[in-house]
Amino acid sequence: MPIAPPQTAPHPDGAKLMAAESFGLRHNALSPVQTLAQSISTIAPSTSPALTIPLVFSLAGQGTAIAYLIAMGLMVLIGLTIAAFARESSSPGSLYVYTRISLPPVCSSITAWALFFAYITTASAVTGGFVAFSGVLLGAHAAAVPPILLILIAAAGAGWVACRDIQVSARLMLYIEAFSVCLIAIVIAVILLKHGLHGGASSVIDRAQFSLRQLSFRGIGLGVMLSIFSFVGFESATTLGAEAKNPLRTIPRAVVQSALLSGVFFVLCSYGETLGFKSSATPLDQSPAPFHFLAAQAGVTPLGLLIDIGVLISMFAATLACVIAASRVLLLMAHHGLAHKRLTSTSSTHETPAAAGILAAVLAFLPAAGLALRHTSGADIYGWMGTLAVYAFLTAYGMVAVALFFHRVKPDGFCLGATQNQVPQGSYVTQNPVPQGFSLETHGAPRRWGALAPGERLRVVGTILLTTTATLAMLLAMASNFYPYPPAPLRYFPYIYLAYLAIALGWLAIAKRSAKANIGT
Repeated sequence: MPIAPPQTAPHPDGAKLMAAESFGLRHNALSPVQTLAQSISTIAPSTSPALTIPLVFSLAGQGTAIAYLIAMGLMVLIGLTIAAFARESSSPGSLYVYTRISLPPVCSSITAWALFFAYITTASAVTGGFVAFSGVLLGAHAAAVPPILLILIAAAGAGWVACRDIQVSARLMLYIEAFSVCLIAIVIAVILLKHGLHGGASSVIDRAQFSLRQLSFRGIGLGVMLSIFSFVGFESATTLGAEAKNPLRTIPRAVVQSALLSGVFFVLCSYGETLGFKSSATPLDQSPAPFHFLAAQAGVTPLGLLIDIGVLISMFAATLACVIAASRVLLLMAHHGLAHKRLTSTSSTHETPAAAGILAAVLAFLPAAGLALRHTSGADIYGWMGTLAVYAFLTAYGMVAVALFFHRVKPDGFCLGATQNQVPQGSYVTQNPVPQGFSLETHGAPRRWGALAPGERLRVVGTILLTTTATLAMLLAMASNFYPYPPAPLRYFPYIYLAYLAIALGWLAIAKRSAKANIGT
């Protein structure tokens, strides 16, 4: 066991092992607010009220708000699970690194490939959203602009910004989202206030949205799956482990805060939009620009156009956030042999993973461009690619929940919390080396149940309940897309995703055999 150097001033993150490498990224570059901006911008909360909520309404109907409430509960569970690891780990590898410390290599590899797939397909989805809202703003002139050109602008622009300056990227994303969310919140608030609490048919208390007799449980189940797409990426702040200041504090807070804040926002918006469209001859899911109608209903018609502009810009910001997250996951995958070693390079000027960022932008462009060439609408690209992304996110979330269980519960006892030792940066105190890019609390040896204090026993029970519930929740969310049998093309998406995983694992097996053969020669 290496001997730690003399005690120095405590590290801001307390009794933690700080062995993570920067991997050529800009160290301590992002403030807590900028770290939160990464998660918020990947979620892109302003895009869901305008595009995702109407799609969920097409499945869940009056149960849209309930679908979002269930999805919020699931994401908070996963957020707490991720935050438990994020208090110990700071690495650009995100959820992949969390599973790598506790699960067999095949499980961590699946997590890595799933997470990369999730960010790429989410980026591809929001380029479809960029096309959809460009069409809304261009109106009659939309036909003159090829959708593939708009997709290229979104993907190439995101790739260029992502390869430049992470601080500029974070500030840009935060400002865009703040502007759009404020406008949407104003419209929804005015609609709710105008309905009032008088108890009549136009009351703000809409019983139809909570009447179990009028709701379709099958529709709500499918709606929950798509609702989860509104939240996916809330964990992406974990990809900034090498760039955030005090990452073991700011990142777990960003993860939980983004899940809670966006969840409340989505539930209120879905409820308000469903209520606001009760007086419309056009259903919510068939309206090309729902906030034009809602803003008029609220008496603030000019805000409808401003919201559409804000949502269009937010689609670009979400593409950017996904490219940033995907590039950092790919960077660490390359360091661990899961991707080509050329992707380990970073820009000496901007300290960003330029090669990985460019590849991520290209991969985000290709599926959306292929669908656009087949005359698929921007809204369908958004919905279809978003559904594919959810499968991958659920895989990664479920793996992290299982990893936390085995991280805390060992065959010979329980590992809980850090010791009181202050560990100087760059050292480690455990007998086993910490995996590259991983930071771990200075846990003591596992302890038996009888050696635990009452409070520690409660923590053990809490961890078991949290991880078990989160894992089952992810499995149930997955199952809702198999039974009842969904309509086409939704029924094909699970098999597309499984084919991707099979190809990824096959490539990994071939690469390992090749590496062993080279060593043998």
